[in-house]
Amino acid sequence: MIKFDRVHKRYPGNLEALQNITFEISSGDLVFVTGPSGAGKSTLLKLIAAIETPTHGTIIFENKNISQIKSSAIPYVRRKFGLVFQDHKLLYDRNCYENIALPLEINEVNGGDIRGRVRAALDKVGLLSKEKLMPISLSGGEQQRLAIARAIVCRPSILLIDEPTGNLDKKHADEIMNLFYNFHELGVTVIIATHEIPITSKKNKQLYLEEGNLIKITGQ
Repeated sequence: MIKFDRVHKRYPGNLEALQNITFEISSGDLVFVTGPSGAGKSTLLKLIAAIETPTHGTIIFENKNISQIKSSAIPYVRRKFGLVFQDHKLLYDRNCYENIALPLEINEVNGGDIRGRVRAALDKVGLLSKEKLMPISLSGGEQQRLAIARAIVCRPSILLIDEPTGNLDKKHADEIMNLFYNFHELGVTVIIATHEIPITSKKNKQLYLEEGNLIKITGQ
């Protein structure tokens, strides 16, 4: 499904974010991208989602070379992905319902379908009772769950998640991780960038990065 072949990413100032990265991820995998801060984890996710383009190398997604994709085709590729960012990127001038509805409106989903899909996504993350509230009134864990609801409302085949539990206590972190496990059990490919892998997930595939290099691949 996703294949990196000798991928490099260099930012202005000759900052080598990733160097000679090669790996494959199959449909339905649960993958943890781990390593210390600054290792290149977030950059790797952005390359998968075509938010960034590689300086060198090839990225194949569903048999398409997205490292050379035309800008006009990028929105169609991104519809396959649900993205959960570290800082949530919620819109604080819209309520919870409106935050979740926005991706559907952008994708021109039939108006009659939007309400049912938004409410189903909010229910999945336990926020249905708060659909009229503004995001600023939610706790940190609830804001994270709202971001997850927005990521899944378009029914993506792949979830890309960047440091989902870094600012949460153990109880809320476990709740968030259990949501991702549930999506994985439904057949969604889940890729999580994190500096700390939950003990229960050691059996899953892990890509360990350090200073922009892929040091090892473990797990399935």
